[in-house]
Amino acid sequence: MASQIFAYAIIGLGSGALISGVGLGVVLSYRGSGVINLSTGAIAMLAGYCYWALATGEFGVTFATGWAIVLTLLFSAVVGIVFELGVVRPLRRQPPLAKLVATLGILLSAQAAIVLAFGDTAHPQPSILPGGNVTLFGVTVPDYNLWMAAIILAAALVVVAVYRWTRFGIGTRAAAENEAYATLFGLSPNRYSMGNTVAMALVMGLVGMLAASIAEVDPTTLVLLIVPGLAAAMFGRLTAFTTTYVAGIVIGMAESVLLYLSTQSWFPTSNGGPLPGVDELLVLLVLVVATFFRAGKIPSRGDIVESRLPRAPRPVAPLRTAAVFVPIAALAMWVLPFGFREGLITSCIFAVSLLSLVVVTGYLGQLSLVQLGLAGVAGFLVSHLSTNFGIGFPWAAIVGVAAAAMLGVGFGFPALRVRGVQLAVVTLAATVALETFWFSNGSWGAGVIGASVPAPSLFGFDFGTNASFHGLGGGEPSPLFGWFCLIVLVVVALLVANLRRSRLGQQMLAVRANERAAAATGVNVRNVKLTGFGIAAGIAGVSGVLLSYSYGSITASSFSALIAVALVAFVYITGITSVPGGVFGGLIYSGGIFAFALLDWFGLQGNWLNLIVGFLVVLSLISRPEGGATFLFYGKHPSLWARSPKKAQATRPLSGTAHGGTAHGADERNQHGLAPVEAEVTS
Repeated sequence: MASQIFAYAIIGLGSGALISGVGLGVVLSYRGSGVINLSTGAIAMLAGYCYWALATGEFGVTFATGWAIVLTLLFSAVVGIVFELGVVRPLRRQPPLAKLVATLGILLSAQAAIVLAFGDTAHPQPSILPGGNVTLFGVTVPDYNLWMAAIILAAALVVVAVYRWTRFGIGTRAAAENEAYATLFGLSPNRYSMGNTVAMALVMGLVGMLAASIAEVDPTTLVLLIVPGLAAAMFGRLTAFTTTYVAGIVIGMAESVLLYLSTQSWFPTSNGGPLPGVDELLVLLVLVVATFFRAGKIPSRGDIVESRLPRAPRPVAPLRTAAVFVPIAALAMWVLPFGFREGLITSCIFAVSLLSLVVVTGYLGQLSLVQLGLAGVAGFLVSHLSTNFGIGFPWAAIVGVAAAAMLGVGFGFPALRVRGVQLAVVTLAATVALETFWFSNGSWGAGVIGASVPAPSLFGFDFGTNASFHGLGGGEPSPLFGWFCLIVLVVVALLVANLRRSRLGQQMLAVRANERAAAATGVNVRNVKLTGFGIAAGIAGVSGVLLSYSYGSITASSFSALIAVALVAFVYITGITSVPGGVFGGLIYSGGIFAFALLDWFGLQGNWLNLIVGFLVVLSLISRPEGGATFLFYGKHPSLWARSPKKAQATRPLSGTAHGGTAHGADERNQHGLAPVEAEVTS
């Protein structure tokens, strides 16, 4: 058994090298520009497809291996330059959270572009490494694993040498420590950022080509490699290349050993097969440990003063707004053809999901990528309670929502120690772990065949998708289910609107602005955070319940990490700080009514919408960070965005002291809708 464990550990060097490579890319991005780049895996995917297309003649000309490698590296460098000029530089003075969201947009666009160009099936990719075997301590293993580990190690050592002994490395460190002083000494932070971004892209090009030795090229595998890559980078405190490399290698070897252990008779099983998702749980555990015990030692960057998060306007007459739009939507449920009706129902459901992001990110300032996973928890509980225990509507739905809310509070506890981009990293890993360990598990999830969900009914009255009443448009889903979803959306939207106007909502904004300043004014930061996470998770659970009833059978793919990323992108361009932003985000979501109209009228698939929205996220963060729908509803009412000078004056001394800034700086924070509690209460 020991020899088998050793063999699998050596085999894990290959995947460990890929993880290390992605981790090195994350570190290069952070050291050069302060961006935690979640699109590094997507850039590696683009390079992998480029090499595959050049080496197999996909473009009509087949290139020799050497030329394909050179052209792929040139392509990667161009991608890095475009990323720097189009994303990093325009967002240089935006908060780290905005930069991270921009990389999510690029990830979404890159993945959609590949699916549109080459389809979503995997393609065998010619390997650039020899295919022999090597014997170590009596164990024979493929030698490409050693080659991959050695090549990425060489890349890491080159980067270490450049950073330690060249003017470029010294300048990069100086610009990271204090941009203003570096500029005064004649150093150009933009130049060093560009150099590091291109270096990141070249490393990702190398990773994309090396991946051919252990996997086929597809639109998902390399993209999601960002999760273990982030775990390795966090162990390196986003600055140490050698530590990042070693951590990635160890993660890859541990995953490979787990694969061997899963073949043993004592390993836990599910429906006759090994328990799925154990390696994703391992990565989540590593990431949590790295974040809690290593992320606190991440050196802070001395960037030039950044702008604040998007402003959160106060809702005006939400009941009147609902009275105008709800009858229109209700009428549409009745008269629209079944395809458009299904799109409208899907829009309502995902609007509820996006409103949970409005609460946790727009109001509380915590970017959580696990909201869709929490929706899946509620959906799968409804399925199993209904089919296995005979617990129908509404009790199964109530239990599912309550479970999602409690689990959301559990995810809120890490937010007491880590926040912002680090919390986003942890919740992304949690989403992947939930998808594989829970939702893909045949015992308590869906397995490979899906989990059925009985139609909702109350007192014998069926209002599910297959109810007998079909409306003027005919066909399923029934307008009765559409009206049910619409009523739920209205209730949730009014709840979120009133939350913004309540004292708890004012405290959330104070915590979002500055936790120390909020605590100084008497806000219990801990309770506000946990309450906010619980409310947002409960709303996400409601959307999961509706989604399960809408589909009638749910699978793990309905709650994947890539869909979670897409939801964040859609709500950011419409407005993540307002109720209209969440509702309009649902309308344009790739599975909603707008996407169906594009498909029905113009033949455009949903991936075209994902492609466009990914780029629109970056443009929105640059030009209109509050979002299009938010500006449409509140842009002509300045009083909703800012405190009047008289009201701001009352809190100016406290705010200035708490932030360590001047009275003018405190007033400027009020202008961004991030004032302490006193300013919010007076409004």
